Amino acid sequence: MKTGQQKMDWARQYMPVLGSIRKEFEETKPLAGVTIGMALHVEAKTAVLVETLAAGGAEVHITGCNPLSTQDDVASALGKVPGVHCYAKRACSNDEYYAAINRVLDARPSVTIDDGMDLIHELHTRRQDVLKGVVGGCEETTTGIHRLRSMAAEGALKFPVVAVNDTPMKRHFDNVHGTGESSLTAIMTTTNCLIAGKVLVVAGYGYCGRGVARKARGMGAKVVVTEVDPRRALEAHMEGFDVMPMDEAAKVGEIFITTTGNTSILTAHHFPLLRDGALLSNAGHFNVEIDVAWLEEHADEVDRRDGIDTYRLGGKKVHVLAQGRLVNLATPKGMGHPIEVMDLSFALQALSARYMVEHGKDLAPGVYDVPNTIDEEVATRKLAALGIAIDALTEEQKNYLSAWDIGT
Repeated sequence: MKTGQQKMDWARQYMPVLGSIRKEFEETKPLAGVTIGMALHVEAKTAVLVETLAAGGAEVHITGCNPLSTQDDVASALGKVPGVHCYAKRACSNDEYYAAINRVLDARPSVTIDDGMDLIHELHTRRQDVLKGVVGGCEETTTGIHRLRSMAAEGALKFPVVAVNDTPMKRHFDNVHGTGESSLTAIMTTTNCLIAGKVLVVAGYGYCGRGVARKARGMGAKVVVTEVDPRRALEAHMEGFDVMPMDEAAKVGEIFITTTGNTSILTAHHFPLLRDGALLSNAGHFNVEIDVAWLEEHADEVDRRDGIDTYRLGGKKVHVLAQGRLVNLATPKGMGHPIEVMDLSFALQALSARYMVEHGKDLAPGVYDVPNTIDEEVATRKLAALGIAIDALTEEQKNYLSAWDIGT
């Protein structure tokens, strides 16, 4: 537990935005009497968010949102925080994973905070007994938002959820800089391999993919992008990246990072095309982008080491990092996104949770954007923490922007 507390102490000093919110929450107690159920990556930055919610008066029940992303020492330390109950365990089985989610739901939360939507899915399918008491929720990541929008379109979503992932302060910082830096860092620390000079293939050019591509190019990689969206493909081309189908990229790539949030990106079709020694990793939420099950079944031999599974296919070796799960969190030394980035994302979560407590009962079931006032507040708090001042619109400028009858 001591190391877990040390990690939390270390993270806290680099999270001034969340720190300012915690101070406010301690004074105003906006979450008093509220039970919050969470399924997030249980590591130090998440722990600081949980402390903030508890400081606001909430009783928090939390478990992991990925079987390999929990840091057990942090989970242990977090469980000692007053008002917090933590059920997460690293390397848990599938049954243990969902048992922990159900322990969270046994607490009958009125607000949910999810990363990937597994908690909300369980709530709507096997734990509908808890639904009536839920005021609303918050969702952290792209994959979860996709699933929630599908639920909402079918009329299956039974309460309002704020799409924290979709706001500018999340996409432009967490997705771009967080995923970009942490994925490459995890690959380097796990393999001790050089990025510079290698052909690095990024599957998907959304916010996460472009972050990985830009950071990798900055480190000297020869970056190839694969896409299905013609607009994003054209954007990647205009930004100087090579763009090609995965069938072609599989033949030339040395390092692969999938960021699509979709299934079957690297499959049995691609594995025979790979170069000997290709490194495969995933930065999407679920472990469905690389067909690890096919490799497990068809490899001539499997050599396992911590964080790396090497599959021998004929005379070729294919290396899969973190079992195809989130490479930045599921590798042995994966620390997730940089602290300063998660300060912004978790500030959004804390303020969105407060918003849902205050307004959830007035909202119909569905997926909602983070209010612009919250997004701007987080940016303003961050600028203040950095000591950066910016201009403000004058009344003349405000009038000009709001007028329609001023021409040349």
